[in-house]
Amino acid sequence: MDYHNAVLLKETVDGLDIQPNGVYVDVTFGGGGHSKEILSRLGPKGKLYAFDQDKDALANAIEDDRFVLINENFRYIKRFLRFYGVKEVDGVLADFGVSSHQFDVAERGFSTRFEADLDMRMNQDNKLSAFEVVNNYSEERIKNVLLQYGELRQAPAMARVIVAERVKEEIKTSEQLKAVLKPFLNHQKENKVLAQIYQAIRIEVNQEIEVLKELLLQTPEILKKGGRLSFISYHSLEDRLVKRFIRNGLFEGEPERDMFGNFEVPLKKVGKLIIPSQSEIKVNNRARSAKLRVAEKI
Repeated sequence: MDYHNAVLLKETVDGLDIQPNGVYVDVTFGGGGHSKEILSRLGPKGKLYAFDQDKDALANAIEDDRFVLINENFRYIKRFLRFYGVKEVDGVLADFGVSSHQFDVAERGFSTRFEADLDMRMNQDNKLSAFEVVNNYSEERIKNVLLQYGELRQAPAMARVIVAERVKEEIKTSEQLKAVLKPFLNHQKENKVLAQIYQAIRIEVNQEIEVLKELLLQTPEILKKGGRLSFISYHSLEDRLVKRFIRNGLFEGEPERDMFGNFEVPLKKVGKLIIPSQSEIKVNNRARSAKLRVAEKI
């Protein structure tokens, strides 16, 4: 099963500052590229736990006594680590967004390139799908999804058109959705706008922002002192949350200061923002919008 290249492979794993006997978590296993690299740097007593809610990823499980693959959403990271008797880890790696495999399997409905049923579920057992969002959400909710997660200025008009059209006939496929939204797809920017629409619906279906927040809030609890997180984001909504949490330990506002004007935060950033080289983008187009941030537990 082809999952393509792991993005920023060396840089992301370098960010973890691997200790040979350490315990690490790869919360977005996918094709296992990052996990294999972590294992290659671990000694015989090291341990790696990986999470992936997509059943397709189980086919990529690595035969290694030091490795455990957990078929669950990483929002439950603390709970499942506890189940395995792990209270603290030396590092957490995450590569958010959709795997190349999910984009390339037409019937999963993630890609604008294929005719497919409206699905977009990363966990195929979930009840909420793209079909539900498009056909059953109120006009107000659709508008908010497109505005918040797609940053689409024409969201109110798009929502209005979707609701008007679905009364005539259910919008079941990607081609039907494209046809409904054709008035908004300027020929020059068609792919960009479609990508924003798909991104918005996908984020809603998989609750990606809520899930990311839940993960971030748990990292200070599960990281050892000096432990690292190494996170790759693909759009500004995710990157903003990661950046703010590393800086403030909060998603909004400023942390409270003590009587001396100092504030305590759980993490400190390590190095600068890392983006892929032109040569990596040439080989792996998926890397083009990737942003890597590394932080350490204080």
